[in-house]
Amino acid sequence: MRIIAGSLGGRLFASPRGHRTHPMSDKVRGALFNILGDITGLTVLDAFAGTGALGFEAISRGAKSAILVERDRSAQKTLYENIVTLGLEDQVSLVSAGAGPWLRSNKMTFDIVLLDPPYDALQVDLLELLIARVKPDGRIVLSWPGKTEVPRIRGVVEISHKNYGDASLYIFRPQTSAELYGWPA
Repeated sequence: MRIIAGSLGGRLFASPRGHRTHPMSDKVRGALFNILGDITGLTVLDAFAGTGALGFEAISRGAKSAILVERDRSAQKTLYENIVTLGLEDQVSLVSAGAGPWLRSNKMTFDIVLLDPPYDALQVDLLELLIARVKPDGRIVLSWPGKTEVPRIRGVVEISHKNYGDASLYIFRPQTSAELYGWPA
């Protein structure tokens, strides 16, 4: 795997062995960060880190910090080694847990919440809990199987949606109180 652009552009990093992760392609990852634009100084949560590609790309493009949450032990080992190899120990934190248990242990919020969940075990209720961790002016990115309709997710407004074949990217922002309760703007 490689980092596409930014200060670490072109740097290679390892991918966990096996089929438990589904790394986002360079094309889709590049499109995601082009859609987000300037992320300098922002905080990022990569809730289903897998290879760490999204978090590493965010740091390379100027994000202040990233938290990578991953439950698979093989992926955790590879993520830790990549963090050290890339020299990102001061900017990237690895949480060795599932997203659900991690959510119960803290109340952190983020400017960007990246959600690229395992396609074979999609949990809409967990996604909604993770989405609640975005700051009021933040953005949520959801990678979803390309031929599957995204379920209705409470608390967000869709900004954009783009299909890339086997994956679709949805960009959301949090709903305002007025939108949530139907108050006049």
